[in-house]
Amino acid sequence: MAQRTLTISFRCFALAVGTLLLSGGLWLLCDADAALTGRILIAGYGPELPVVQDLAKAYERLHPGTAIDLEWDSTVRAIHLVKTGAAQIAVTDQPDPALKTTQIAWDGIAVIVNFANPVREVSSAQVRGLFSTQITNWAEVDGATARVEVIPRTSVNNLTAGFQNSLGLTERMAASAASVRSDQIVLSLVSGRDATVSYISLAAALKAQEDGISIHILTVDQIDPGEATVKNGRYRLRRPVLMLTATQPDPLTESFLSFVRSVDGQQLLRTMFVPVEMSVPATVPSNVQQLDPSSPSS
Repeated sequence: MAQRTLTISFRCFALAVGTLLLSGGLWLLCDADAALTGRILIAGYGPELPVVQDLAKAYERLHPGTAIDLEWDSTVRAIHLVKTGAAQIAVTDQPDPALKTTQIAWDGIAVIVNFANPVREVSSAQVRGLFSTQITNWAEVDGATARVEVIPRTSVNNLTAGFQNSLGLTERMAASAASVRSDQIVLSLVSGRDATVSYISLAAALKAQEDGISIHILTVDQIDPGEATVKNGRYRLRRPVLMLTATQPDPLTESFLSFVRSVDGQQLLRTMFVPVEMSVPATVPSNVQQLDPSSPSS
C-alpha cells in the first residue's frame, strides 16, 4: 500500500510539474508574441482594402510595438513587391508558385439586375451568355423584351478574374458601357436602368438590398447566394481571398497571418467576405487560374 501511495504521489507530482512547465511554456509563447516589434508592408489593389485596414488596426492594438503599413493602388504590383522583399504580404485572389499562399476568406460574387426586371433565376450558362455576346435580349431568359445592357467591371478589379474563373468564361465579355471599378457606381447604374446587369461582391449587394437600393440578386443554378452556399461551394460564383508571403515569412508576418485566421480576425473579415473554415487547411480551389506574369497589377 505504501508503495502504491508513493507511486500515486509521484505521478501527481510529475503531473503538477508538467502542468507548470506547460503553463510556463504557453506564457513564454504568449509573452514572445506580445513582445513582437517591427513593421510590415501589405500590398494590394482590389476591393479588400477596408477590411485589411480593420485587420491591421486591430492587430496593432493587440501588439503596440508593431506597425502595419499598406500600399494600395491599381498600379501596385503586389506579388512582385513580395518577391523582391519590398512588401511582406500581397492580397490577391491569384496564387503564385514561388510564394506561400494563405486563404483568409471567400468572396461571393452576386449577379445583380434592376428590381423591375422580372428575371429572378438564371443558370451558369445563361450568366455566361449574358456577359458575352450570346444572349442580347432579356426575352431569351424569360424576361421582358428589352436589349441586355451589360455594365462591365475593370480588369484591374479582382472581381473580374474571379467572376470569369468561376464561370469558365474565357471569351471577351460584352460591354454596353464604359468599364466600372466602384461597386457604388455599379449599384447606381443598375438601380437606375431597367435592362442592366452587372456583378459585385455579395456582401455589398446584400447591404444594398438592406438599404433599399432598387436591385435584385439573381439565383444561379437554383442556388441562392449566401454565407453557407459560398463557403461549401454550392454557389459557384466566388473567388478566394488570399494573402501571399515568402515561403518562410518572418515572425511578425507569421503572427499577423495567425491573427487574420483567428476567430477575432475572421469576425472582422465577415463584414465583407465569407470566413474560411478554421478546422480545414487552406487550399487554393481548382477554379483559380495561375497569375499571368505580364499582368500590370500584380
